[in-house]
Amino acid sequence: MNLIAFALVFTGVMLNAAAQLLLKRCQGHGIIQLSPATILNAGLKLALEPHIVGGLFCYVISVVVWILALSRVPVSIAYPCSRWVT
Repeated sequence: MNLIAFALVFTGVMLNAAAQLLLKRCQGHGIIQLSPATILNAGLKLALEPHIVGGLFCYVISVVVWILALSRVPVSIAYPCSRWVT
């Protein structure tokens, strides 16, 4: 694996980890209660939560980076590398 391929795998893994941390961060607001009466309000609140927007953005970028990495490295090598980091 050359340096560019390694950098892509590493960047994809780090973006994925950042996304998970951002999504977990939004749970600081407590348990999300969903019921027929509150589902619209809760959905809007979640859709506008900056940590969720940031996490989803990181996921989207990580998928693009991961596809670029897999175009250079076999999945049998890239995937185990992702498990070492996380």
